[in-house]
Amino acid sequence: MNTFRLSAAFLALSFVALAPAWADWNIGDPYKMHYPQLPDPNGWDVNSTYYIGVADDWLCTGSGPVTDIHAWFSWRGDQDATPEFVHVQIWSDDRSGQFSKPGQPLWHKDFSAEDPNLKVRFWGQGDQGWYDPSTGSFVQHDHQNIFQLNVLIDPTEAFVQEQGNIYWLELSVKFPLGTPPNIQVGWKTSISPQFEDDAVWREITMGAPNWREIREPITGKSLDMAFVITPEPNTLVLLLGAGLMVLALRRLRTKG
Repeated sequence: MNTFRLSAAFLALSFVALAPAWADWNIGDPYKMHYPQLPDPNGWDVNSTYYIGVADDWLCTGSGPVTDIHAWFSWRGDQDATPEFVHVQIWSDDRSGQFSKPGQPLWHKDFSAEDPNLKVRFWGQGDQGWYDPSTGSFVQHDHQNIFQLNVLIDPTEAFVQEQGNIYWLELSVKFPLGTPPNIQVGWKTSISPQFEDDAVWREITMGAPNWREIREPITGKSLDMAFVITPEPNTLVLLLGAGLMVLALRRLRTKG
């Protein structure tokens, strides 16, 4: 193999190897929604322990499969355990009634704790409160640790969103039978500007969902949840790789 072809092959393999790095999301990374809803380090964690489902809306800014979902969460009292699965569901937007809410279910999947496409990493700390909208109970100064949940979805199984549409993301975490009742997970509230209406919650049952708004338990102000929808990592890697490969190949040709 000549130098030209060897260099091209090396570049291609290098960019394929970069793909796993896109599993996490950091501030400044690309996104495919109105804007990232970043976590409030001194906000609330809204109980999202199965059978409570919490949902928030986003505006699609780029058509294509939803393959990367990143959200922030904390454990109640910083007491953790291994979940049975994480429930992820996407809904259409319903503007009827007094407030917007999820409409029709469009896609869902339960990710087991052992699923390699479900990744968790430590994010930071803050003075955070715990809020359970199903009971109205809340505790200030409840926990410190913040985590980022990264959900990677096979493009062949993913929901395909359309630019300009609003969708709703619902998350809930199920624990095995026998898990102590004090082990609960909360989806973090966002410090970013409010997008559209409030986040909502429901009891996950077989019947029609009864969505209710989520508001700050002390002041009653609007609350959004912390999450971001990102472009497909393979697409980003291939685009970056293709561009750099073109530049490298042109230089090689010039030298040759």
